[in-house]
Amino acid sequence: MSFIDHLDDLRKHIFRSVIAIVIGALLIAYYNNFVIKKILMGPTHSDFPTYVYLCKLGHLLGFSNTLCLEEIHVKMQSNAVAGQFNVFMNIVLIGGFIAAFPYIFWQFWKFIKPALKTNELRKTTAVIFWVSLLFFIGILFGYFIVAPYTIHFFANFTLDENIENIWTIASYFNTIVPLIMGSGIAFQLPLVLFFLAKINVVSTAFLKKYRRHSILIIVILVSIITPPDMLSTIICSIPLVLLYEISILLCARVEKQQLAAEKQEWS
Repeated sequence: MSFIDHLDDLRKHIFRSVIAIVIGALLIAYYNNFVIKKILMGPTHSDFPTYVYLCKLGHLLGFSNTLCLEEIHVKMQSNAVAGQFNVFMNIVLIGGFIAAFPYIFWQFWKFIKPALKTNELRKTTAVIFWVSLLFFIGILFGYFIVAPYTIHFFANFTLDENIENIWTIASYFNTIVPLIMGSGIAFQLPLVLFFLAKINVVSTAFLKKYRRHSILIIVILVSIITPPDMLSTIICSIPLVLLYEISILLCARVEKQQLAAEKQEWS
């Protein structure tokens, strides 16, 4: 295919992805009452599942004072003429993207698929499933763990008791969405390192050598976006550290397969 043909093919995949996002956005818009009140505003309610189950876990472990979070003291407002409408449009578009993510990635995969060799295609048959699965697990982790801790911390943080927290809905949205989407992207770490290992950019030895540095970076990043207490940092750091360890195992598997292939060629 010529360069122009590649561009035309890419345009078709992008167009189909946009259509999928629009369909997803229409579904989000239709169920906007549930999405906004129950999902988006969920972390601001004291009966949010994360708060309830963490409190129960705290009672079982004897950490009720730490895991039972206080009531959230915050009010919402909109200080722009089209503020609520702009937030609504952002909600439906981002919600549409999340809902259509497997299809979007499938379109991306169809575009790059012709460039792969037969043996590469056999080794990546389940890539759409794993990418989508890790993305949604990351989204759920960000929504139920990272976002609630962050919102609860800032809602109850005050310089003086006479200062009242009154957030704009746009500020709340711009805080919670990057946390959730960022978690979905962060959970792609094993697959990213898996493909980097396949093209010999990273190795198992490299990942093991810098394991402590990576864990330290993870803990620092988590401590920045979560409340400044050890327990919340540990709860949010453990899944990311496990992902890093899984990445090491995947890289080791890739190297083992490459070594076996080289031995077969020499024989």
